[in-house]
Amino acid sequence: MKTKAAVLYGPHTEYQVEEIELDSPQDGEVLVKFAASGMCHSDEHVVTGDMVLDPEILELMGWQSFPMICGHEGSGEVVEVGPNVRDLAVGDHVVTSFIPSCGMCPSCVTGHSNLCDLGANLMSGHQFDGTTRHHNHNGDDLATLLCLGTFAEHSVMNRASLIKIDPDIPLDKAALVACGVTTGWGASVYVAEVKAGETVVVIGAGGVGMNAVQGAALAGARYVIAVDPVEFKREQAQVFGATHAVASIEEAAALLGELTWGRNAEKVIMTTGIAEGDMVAPMMSLVAKNGRAVVTSVANMNATDVQLNLFDLAMQQKQLVGHVYGGANPRYDVPRLLGLYQSGQLKLDELITTTYDLTEINQGYQDMRDGKNIRGVIVY
Repeated sequence: MKTKAAVLYGPHTEYQVEEIELDSPQDGEVLVKFAASGMCHSDEHVVTGDMVLDPEILELMGWQSFPMICGHEGSGEVVEVGPNVRDLAVGDHVVTSFIPSCGMCPSCVTGHSNLCDLGANLMSGHQFDGTTRHHNHNGDDLATLLCLGTFAEHSVMNRASLIKIDPDIPLDKAALVACGVTTGWGASVYVAEVKAGETVVVIGAGGVGMNAVQGAALAGARYVIAVDPVEFKREQAQVFGATHAVASIEEAAALLGELTWGRNAEKVIMTTGIAEGDMVAPMMSLVAKNGRAVVTSVANMNATDVQLNLFDLAMQQKQLVGHVYGGANPRYDVPRLLGLYQSGQLKLDELITTTYDLTEINQGYQDMRDGKNIRGVIVY
């Protein structure tokens, strides 16, 4: 079938919206007509080159980066299922999971499906069988980011990457739970393990950071301090549960001194647009004795240098941890979070600053770079 997609032909270029050819779903695969796709910052890391593998590695593995259909935060309706798909049917409403879950590997069976072994395929650009379903007008294969490609009107993906949801939930809101909401909320609730009465600092108040704020507030934190240089985001953070909002780590340190009598924050969560090695020491300076710092942000894949005072880490018994997908189990947590939305406890409507047509994708990402959006959403 023919459909439209936003294709990225290389890093540091703009998306080209064009008609593509999409093959039918194969064994274990599903064709989805998307209703919406969140414009997550992780896709921007492909544009900047931070999340692009070295060409030598790609050649060695037989993988493909470009041309690529990005997008991983999608929601839509099943329109066709391939052979051996028994848990999804035509008409089902679904949300994508950017990490698939097989339900059988050691990570899945021990309750860590965000670390499923199928994740080994995610940077291949191909489906799990090593082939592609997407082709441009020249017949060239198109890679899909994280085996999804939600920046398209339709896409084919493995059923392991899809989660069935309640058909009453608005699909434009449901798309956000595919990544940003679950990652940020889980960073607070699961990874930081925020407890009632604690003080929490969230560094970076974008789409993921706002949900880290929400998660900390729902967990019962006494103080939630959002840190962001953009005034609009500081204002919005208070809508999502921040008790305070400041422009810099230096301001956060001064405020912590007043609020905690110098004890600092039990939990500090980094949700900046990109993680840099020189951010770690300032983050750790906000952490209390026996406290925990959580790195949520994506870093350049080749970055290896980190500034960290090891004496302070050990002698103050601090913890520095990383995670993916908020440490969540998507098949359990996506419906759970949507249930919190239905009961009025989780804010999703307020996360969407601007909606865009697919043809406006480049403008949407420029708005994100300019700090105008908490989350932009493409509506098909």
